[in-house]
Amino acid sequence: MKKDIISAVIGILLLIVICGIVYPLVVTGVSQVAFPGNANGQKVDVNGKLVGSKIIGQGFLDQVINKKTGKPEVDKNGNPVTVPDPRYFQSRPSATVPAYNAAGTAFSNAGPNNIATEQAFAGYIQSYLQLEKPYNPGLTVAKIPVDAVNTSASGIDPDVSPANADIQAHRVAAVRHLPLSQVMSLVNKYTHGRGIGFSGDPGVNVLELNLALDRLQGGH
Repeated sequence: MKKDIISAVIGILLLIVICGIVYPLVVTGVSQVAFPGNANGQKVDVNGKLVGSKIIGQGFLDQVINKKTGKPEVDKNGNPVTVPDPRYFQSRPSATVPAYNAAGTAFSNAGPNNIATEQAFAGYIQSYLQLEKPYNPGLTVAKIPVDAVNTSASGIDPDVSPANADIQAHRVAAVRHLPLSQVMSLVNKYTHGRGIGFSGDPGVNVLELNLALDRLQGGH
């Protein structure tokens, strides 16, 4: 009996050392050498400052300032009230709280016929039309890409569809006083194809595209 207990304890300790210490260190070491960018979350730095990640969507927003008090407005939950910054391409809608919260990714479990879903879609459609139609006069609800009015499973999708980017390009070009062809050239540059050639759909990385626009105009 004593021998069996000793053998069991030694076996447990060996498994702890191998699986809990050696294996993680080996995997971490190999990943840091072979593909450090992916292992560290594909972080993006500008002038030594972390501005985001290629694989985590974020908002490109302006905080609403109360005209009377001069202070930033907040909602009933204490979250800042924001509006899209028209100079930038906008990410997909986010269902996280607050929006684009990488620490609490989430999506709505409501079905397609749920009233809450219908109300959310209606709100996203109205916001999209309000932002884009002044620069795309012929834009109708039927022409709005699905990803522009529907959240992703994580709520922080880093990409938008090429169709969504094409529509937004008119606004960005007009607000930044750039030729549309120049903005579309950047859209094409930061459009990636299907994963492994067949998985998923083509997408446009919003963060990389917006940073390229800032570099083009001498921004940060």
